[in-house]
Amino acid sequence: MLKSLRLRSLLVMGVSAAAVLAVAAPAAPAFAADDEGTTVADVIVTAQKKEEALQDVPIAVSAFSQDALEKQKIDGGPNLVTSIPNVNFSKGNFTGYNFQIRGVGSKLVSGSGDAGTGIHLNNAPLTANNLFEAEFFDVERVEVLRGPQGTLYGRNATGGVVNMITAKPVMGEFSALAKVEYGNYNSLKLKGMINVPIGDDLALRVAAVSLTRDGYGDNTYTHHDVDDRSLWDVRATLAWQPSDTFKTYLLYDHFDEDDNRSRIGRQFCAKDPGPTSVGGVGLFPFNAPSALIERGFLSQGCQDVSLYTPGVSTGTLNTQATLGGLFGALTGLITGDALAGKVQDPNIRNIESIHDPIYQSSTDIYEFNIDWDLTDELRLTSLTSYSTLNLFTRQDYNRVVPNIAFNVAPNPVNAIASAVQAGVCGSLSLPRNCPAGAGVYNGIYASLFPGGVVNDPQNGATNRFATFDISTADTKQFTQELRLQSDFDGPINFNVGGIYLDFKATGDYFVMFNTGTAYVGVQNFLNTGAVNCAASNPACIFIDPNQNPNRSGHNYYDNYGPYHLKSRAAFGEVYWQLTDTFKITGGLRYTDDSKSVENHQVTLATPGSGIGAPPTGQPPLLKVRFQEMTGRLGFDWKLTDNNLVYAFYSKGYKAGGANPACSPGVASCPPPAFDPEFVNSFEIGSKNTFFDGSLLLNVTGFYYDYKGYQVSKIVNRTSINENIDAKIKGLEIETIWNPVRGLRLNANIGYLDTEIVNGSSIDTFNRTQDNPALTLVKSSSAANCVVSTTALAGFMATYNAQTPVIPVPGDANNPFSIRPLNVFDFLGICSGSFAGALPVTGYNAGLIPSDGVAVSLKGKELPNSPHWTTSFGAQYTWDMGDWSTTLRGDYYKQTDSFSRIYNSNADKIKGWQNVNVTLTVANPGAGLVIDAFVKNATDEEAITDTYLTDDSSGLFRNAFYTEPRTYGIAISKSF
Repeated sequence: MLKSLRLRSLLVMGVSAAAVLAVAAPAAPAFAADDEGTTVADVIVTAQKKEEALQDVPIAVSAFSQDALEKQKIDGGPNLVTSIPNVNFSKGNFTGYNFQIRGVGSKLVSGSGDAGTGIHLNNAPLTANNLFEAEFFDVERVEVLRGPQGTLYGRNATGGVVNMITAKPVMGEFSALAKVEYGNYNSLKLKGMINVPIGDDLALRVAAVSLTRDGYGDNTYTHHDVDDRSLWDVRATLAWQPSDTFKTYLLYDHFDEDDNRSRIGRQFCAKDPGPTSVGGVGLFPFNAPSALIERGFLSQGCQDVSLYTPGVSTGTLNTQATLGGLFGALTGLITGDALAGKVQDPNIRNIESIHDPIYQSSTDIYEFNIDWDLTDELRLTSLTSYSTLNLFTRQDYNRVVPNIAFNVAPNPVNAIASAVQAGVCGSLSLPRNCPAGAGVYNGIYASLFPGGVVNDPQNGATNRFATFDISTADTKQFTQELRLQSDFDGPINFNVGGIYLDFKATGDYFVMFNTGTAYVGVQNFLNTGAVNCAASNPACIFIDPNQNPNRSGHNYYDNYGPYHLKSRAAFGEVYWQLTDTFKITGGLRYTDDSKSVENHQVTLATPGSGIGAPPTGQPPLLKVRFQEMTGRLGFDWKLTDNNLVYAFYSKGYKAGGANPACSPGVASCPPPAFDPEFVNSFEIGSKNTFFDGSLLLNVTGFYYDYKGYQVSKIVNRTSINENIDAKIKGLEIETIWNPVRGLRLNANIGYLDTEIVNGSSIDTFNRTQDNPALTLVKSSSAANCVVSTTALAGFMATYNAQTPVIPVPGDANNPFSIRPLNVFDFLGICSGSFAGALPVTGYNAGLIPSDGVAVSLKGKELPNSPHWTTSFGAQYTWDMGDWSTTLRGDYYKQTDSFSRIYNSNADKIKGWQNVNVTLTVANPGAGLVIDAFVKNATDEEAITDTYLTDDSSGLFRNAFYTEPRTYGIAISKSF
């Protein structure tokens, strides 16, 4: 309540002060030049899809010219965060990113999901893009619109819009630019542009950039660089302007990257060894390996501790809690934790991997724009775009090489030895036709894994646990927009149009672990007599022979679901100029989004080959459709020529999507679809210039009523998307001041208060919520569930009292032996199924599994929403004859935030800061500019966000960091 009152007071004071100053300020032309040269230059933007001066646009928008981008070292999308209030940015786990504005972004992982911030190139939407991977080059400006854009930009813009406007050809003028930049990490950046007139009405502009640098870290196993960059981007624009009333341009842009950049961040884990007893009942009392195996079934891999706990950034997970570790235990390759005693390199940017990461991406963008003045009052605009994106990334899933080798002889505590000896493999869901006889499996193991080496086509031949993942994408998008806007002399004008978008995406997420291939190979050998059996054999679990999988194998995890989006929208805004200074704006947009996702179940370790069929009883396509009306209504009032006050209500919308099909081995299933997001936004602001244009001061206050905020969590190897409601309020202050000639000061201050108002959710990182009456248990798919500690203790006591029916020689008390109760009873607890051959009365009494304890979300903050974001900059320019020198410094700081909606101690991300310094020496007459710079001058190692994996991966977190300190010098020559 006190926070709310403080915020309202600040808002009222800020807007009131601006209004009072506006009334008192003398009327003068906006940004008129003065004798002291202290005027703040205005910027032309297209925030309302027409060219307007930034200070005349009644929208909270930040705009950066090419010169401002270079001076502030905003090289690409991620750097925008340091210069805009209430903006947050971080990379994501699957080559994506979260560009979040006022607490609204993209915290969901879904093939059919949308980002909360619309990304546009020259006003054309780009659903899949490399904007935050590429370099800004040869741009006219970059605009960032804050707040829901419910009319002109529409779908998936609940947070706002980033719009990059490229520089266009200039008629009748030859110009060129060449720039060379060299910096630490052996960084070499080349930029170039040439503008060539072709006659009086045709011109061609070609621009390009290339960047190569060494890695920020090392692969300590291969001794190669990682996190290096090797990319290039070329853009060609052909413009034709046969008359003053007709102009058009054709644009082509190609981006290409091929390097060893890591897709994921640093892995954080405080190892969870599992309990030594449950409810006073000890683990399997038979021998140490037996107890070690069972203890792993009660571990979640990593504990839910703070990111800043000592040792957590160098810790490793307990592989027993992973699906790969489970396969290794069942096969006999691993006894316990394969990473026991292993620590990561203390340098957060280093990895240890038997293979270097691979990052390959390419994008092609085509745009064709026509502006045709039908009359002096009507302009017709057509914008056609087509884009493709291809992506392939591959890297070590755990970023470490185990220090413990596979067993040369199978650990007698394994599932297959006893099954082979008994000749009753089928009763354990293992191969049915395996031979009987003592010690048979030892010989099979030695022939399949000589010296403990597993020959896995995807991971190579190695005697250590290895897991790699691959994330790929192939997308195609077509859009067509038509707009008609007026410029009548009367009080009424309009901007109406429609847009069609067709987006198709195909991609895979593979997880390839050699223990899984080993397990499949053993089953194939016992069932068919050959490890690499023919795909045509119905008993064969086909092993893909390719290093880069092609979806044919069932020896790896493959999440595959081609996605198709068709979106149609009609929109329009009407502008009613009641007086010369007072205007009312009303807009509506009708959007129709149709989405479909191919429905393929995961086929890991199941007979057959190729992609999976839909789950039983489910359709081959998961389809959802959303039809929504959004818009805005408000006014702007020009108190003077230099002072504007505005207030608007806006409704934003982001479509929902399809949840994945329910997977086996979980206690409950998600709903078939997740709902759309809606935001009702109330915003009031004031834009002002004072003191003959030397001071710019903009103040904005806002309140959001948010319905259906989409958020994901990873459960049982897939993404489950949930909807919650929230309230958001905040304040933004932007100011630029030129107090004396040559000196410019700027400041941006953002305050944000977010609150979830209802809902509950199970935190997979802490399913029991530390309640000792509950105990976590792993399932046969390595998913986790929660059961009563007392009931589980009773089950274990009963189990420990059983005598094996067919003991394994040398280890009569092997828990995997054929017993009235066996290990598969334990692994079947989560699914409610027990495989005991001889049921024992009462052994499963009270063993009712659940997903865990739901956490109330009411009152918690939205993720990645720091309360304060502040940036301050200062630059001074002095002239020395034909030369001018500019020294600039920029400081940015954001306060603490949380990575997830649960706001637990494990979710907290500490605030961080950044300092950039640039020195520019220029001779405008000679077209020569020399730049020197330092970015992240204090070399902060700041975490920007984290990603929590699922139960079957051991619940480790990938943390994403800011870049290290970089510095360099650049020389450019214009012609």
